[in-house]
Amino acid sequence: MNQPVITLWSDANFFSPYVMSVYVALAEKGLTFTLKTVDLDGGEHLKPQWQGYDLTRRVPVLEIDGFALSESSAIDEYLEDRFAPPEWERIYPHDLQKRARARQIQAWLRSDLVPIRVERSTDVVFAGVKKPALSAEGTESAQKLIETATALLSHGNPNLFGEWCIADIDLALMLNRLILNGDEVPQLLVDYAAFQWQRASVQRYVALSAKRAG
Repeated sequence: MNQPVITLWSDANFFSPYVMSVYVALAEKGLTFTLKTVDLDGGEHLKPQWQGYDLTRRVPVLEIDGFALSESSAIDEYLEDRFAPPEWERIYPHDLQKRARARQIQAWLRSDLVPIRVERSTDVVFAGVKKPALSAEGTESAQKLIETATALLSHGNPNLFGEWCIADIDLALMLNRLILNGDEVPQLLVDYAAFQWQRASVQRYVALSAKRAG
């Protein structure tokens, strides 16, 4: 199968959960891509010469044959459409309603649960940093995440929809913000997140951040 030239832009530390989502999507589809970084701490993404400046000035940015796209869920969906099954591996459920639910979960994880994202930044996940106890708002947000994830996984399967999809990685990462900090999380969700973290594509991304931190 021929494929175009693909470039993925990441933060320099590989701490972005949204870059991770796209990285895993590319890897699961078996696509070859070049990984480039932009220094967010140094403000490189705010300089007009950066490829993603005219988009959202954020990572990830995906470039394919002159077409640049930002926002991870939009990129994931574009990759599924552009490199469609059965020629390429599937990253969204085949069933229409399940696919819609997966996209709902992705959108929810990106738009809600702000206190978790603030109080449990991804240096907890990728660098082993420990944070202080959650605030009242953080505790409320964590409880919402736990209750929703428990309901979604009440079927007892190791993936959200029986078959793995990209939303599994996004949900596992959000849960790991709590789990890897040592916060109290039900064993069902701990086991789910650990199972998702074993995927080769995830471990490849985790190794990038570990290498940079080391």
